[in-house]
Amino acid sequence: MFASVRPVKPLRRALPPLALIRRLAVAFVLLSLSSGELVAQASSEKPALTIAEFARWRSISGAAISADGRWAAWTYTRERFDDTLHVANLDSGEEHVVPLGSDAELSDDGAWVAYFLSPPFAEAERLRRDDETVTRKVGLMNLANGETLTWEDAASFGFAKGSGHFYVKKRQQNESGGSRGGGRSGGGEDAAPQGSDLILRDLREGYDELIGSVQEHAFNKAGTLLAYTVDAADMDGNGLYLMDLGAGTRRPLDSAKERYARLTWSEEGDALAVLRGEKPEKKTERANTLVAFTGMDSATPRRHVFDPASGTGLAESSVISEKAALRWSEGLETVFVGTKPQDDELEEWPDDALPLADVDLWHWADDRIQTVQRSQASRDRNRTYLAAVHLEEGRLVVLADERMRTVDVTRNGRWGIGRDDRDYISDRTPNFADYYRVDTRTGERIPVLETHLRTLGLSPDSEHFLYWKGGDVWDYDIEADRHVDLTASGSVDFTDQHFDYFGEKPPYGIAGWSKDGEAVLLYHRYDIWRQPLNGEPAHNLTLGRGDRDDIRFRYLRTDPEERFIDLSRPILLSAYGEWTKKEGFFELHDGRLRELSWEDRKFSRPMKAEDAEQYLFTVQSFQEFPDLWFSGRDFSERKRVTETNPQQEEYLWGHRILFDYTNDDGVRLQGTLAIPDSYQEGQRLPMILRFYEKFSQDMHVYPMPTFSNRPNFAGFVSNGYLIMQPDVHFRIGSPHSSMLECVEAATRKVVEMGYADPEAIGLQGGSYSGGGSAYIATRSDMFAAVVHRAAPINLVSEFNQLFRGNGENNHHYDIYEQGRYGTNPYDDFQLYWDQSPISGVEQMNTPVLYLHGDEDGSVNWEQGLEWYNSLRFLGKPIIWASYPGEGHHLSRLENRIDFQYRMWHFFDHYLKGAPAPAWMTEGVPFLEKDKHLREYARDVFRAEPDTAGSNRH
Repeated sequence: MFASVRPVKPLRRALPPLALIRRLAVAFVLLSLSSGELVAQASSEKPALTIAEFARWRSISGAAISADGRWAAWTYTRERFDDTLHVANLDSGEEHVVPLGSDAELSDDGAWVAYFLSPPFAEAERLRRDDETVTRKVGLMNLANGETLTWEDAASFGFAKGSGHFYVKKRQQNESGGSRGGGRSGGGEDAAPQGSDLILRDLREGYDELIGSVQEHAFNKAGTLLAYTVDAADMDGNGLYLMDLGAGTRRPLDSAKERYARLTWSEEGDALAVLRGEKPEKKTERANTLVAFTGMDSATPRRHVFDPASGTGLAESSVISEKAALRWSEGLETVFVGTKPQDDELEEWPDDALPLADVDLWHWADDRIQTVQRSQASRDRNRTYLAAVHLEEGRLVVLADERMRTVDVTRNGRWGIGRDDRDYISDRTPNFADYYRVDTRTGERIPVLETHLRTLGLSPDSEHFLYWKGGDVWDYDIEADRHVDLTASGSVDFTDQHFDYFGEKPPYGIAGWSKDGEAVLLYHRYDIWRQPLNGEPAHNLTLGRGDRDDIRFRYLRTDPEERFIDLSRPILLSAYGEWTKKEGFFELHDGRLRELSWEDRKFSRPMKAEDAEQYLFTVQSFQEFPDLWFSGRDFSERKRVTETNPQQEEYLWGHRILFDYTNDDGVRLQGTLAIPDSYQEGQRLPMILRFYEKFSQDMHVYPMPTFSNRPNFAGFVSNGYLIMQPDVHFRIGSPHSSMLECVEAATRKVVEMGYADPEAIGLQGGSYSGGGSAYIATRSDMFAAVVHRAAPINLVSEFNQLFRGNGENNHHYDIYEQGRYGTNPYDDFQLYWDQSPISGVEQMNTPVLYLHGDEDGSVNWEQGLEWYNSLRFLGKPIIWASYPGEGHHLSRLENRIDFQYRMWHFFDHYLKGAPAPAWMTEGVPFLEKDKHLREYARDVFRAEPDTAGSNRH
């Protein structure tokens, strides 16, 4: 419980002026919104929360903690408001407030904070409306005295390790914005110079240095050297340069009238590589040379150049491509590059010739359908194939090719694991592939796995490759070319038995690799096990506490550079109670499991200070916004950093309870019920049920008041509704009937508990559960009204329709993924038809409000059209809110506000008996649309609660 938390005065109290709420949304809001309407009047009873007041709620973004753990930074954001950056001293409570600031970065010595400064929201909106560029400044503040510097027209910024230097990269100027003089002949991507100004500030000496025409730049790991490339007009001065930041000197490492790209330091900052090249005439790709330097930590770095024209291993028809990143091997003897076939540019089609036809030819034998090829065209066009350049020998070894496109290389660079899926590419089968061991010295490939589905990755010590086969975790010893079934000798089954999709069940996964190199840490459903790599039985690190108490333990990696888990030191675990929904943190050390914090709250992943045992994280519950807190290793003794939404205290709120129920097979399930704080025992309240798959894990999630196409829990509960969220247990082949069964069971349970009015229950779902909502509406008389969105209605026709966003059809999704059908309509037509909402429309009498954007990339708008037309034909009560230009979710604020009101009106009418507005009873003729939208926008903000307690917004 929270009683264990030391009470501390919040570091932040004030909110922006309430008058700013007028900038809530679009013009129709502005016409009617006044600050007086949003300020709660002094009263002995708190008012209910209205939709207009959602605009008062702020969010937190960009949270950061300094390396020494003394400072925290975050940004308050609001819909259509200016951002405000806060930087607070966690010891003293001292705070700096930066209007218009965001994206803060704290120096690792805790002395400085840098951030972007955006123009005021209204100004930025005007610039975007006028198709003008919105530029940002960079600010730099001395945290000791609050003094600041700013730089205009910035693109990026950052600190060097050690906080001795700071850079600001200016935005590249385009032609219309006034490019810096000159230019090279020709056109296309390589025609104009790509460099821009780099400001380098010496933080100790307090002066700036301007470096012109910088394209790429990077500090080494120690922060003592700055490497950068120049891309200038007419290629004058193009090259690779190095600055010694301590000595204040700079020198060229390489120069040529070519373009430089992919500047890359080695992990330890003791080697540097870059590509340089130009595009040959009438060719599509740059012909690059690799330039590399080793011994960068010495006075005389060694230079290596691999020119494909004089080196060996690269076919004349290929180039080293700048479209792939460079990577150093640990020993610095190899640089991994990407190669790409060279091609001729297409000939110019004569202007006076007949224009070329435009046709996509869909062939039955294509490995991917045309829409998928189109959506992946950029990826395919820029695809490169991994190769190893061995610097000492001046030799390139091709590792990947068109057949085996993916190769994962060990950290030491000695081996690769290649994946070849070309024989298995399909819309309707699992994602199998063949795997090979690849020798990076020779390119030789040795088969490792055939027709395989699941792998678990390479070990950080470059010796092992794990995979999942036959319900066991296997290890492939790469050097020895030997396979070992790691888990066969133990009694533990690491299969995720709760995986409810068709096909092979996966393992729970791995936590990491032990530092002694002798074991891998495996997850079970609840506990963490140490599995020796010699195949001996696994040892339960969490002592069986997880399995015993149904607590899911997971390892928390707080160091982003960590490669191994050191079990000789205390390690931090997150914990989640499967049935209690409690969360917290435990410490594992010397065979003991110590509870640090275990509460009826939800915690974010803690952010650790790099050089101190200080953590920054959020804590939330239904009543508590996820504010920032900080603590040492004992998370129960924490201090609050932010108080983001104190105005919540002005309004009626609610709380959640957890309840159990079962499906027809007796499977234990849970649901959450949000209850108004004004609830009196014995009351039967109207209830809205929202479902998807599992929702009980959201027991302690804060119901942020926000404009959305979903019901806002805080608003509805504040206005006297119950909100229920049940879990669904799925059976393969019957997802919609599984939804019906579990939703009805949960509803009956809440009615039995005495909370819900059985005559006033509404249902809401979207996408997957939107289809479930439609199915339930056609099979159940338990619900007085249904509001749903973007629903698959006819599963037979939907099977062959597209996810327009990625171009894929529904074959794999329906059989193996969320659809869970495990078959297809050609093999089992009746299953698909019976699970389709369209098959039950004749029996449906439940009023429906349906939302669908006509540019939905996930569920075809035509599915909604079939739903509407079938119900209209049969005289069934449906209202379809179709939003032009919107996708799977409503994105435009004006539309989110509009639908939030319509949903509220719909439920108020059918669940509370409030009068129905004219758009519900009479519709809106197309010629009256503009008039209706104007009147509706004005009216919804003027309505007052009626005497019956129904809030007509």
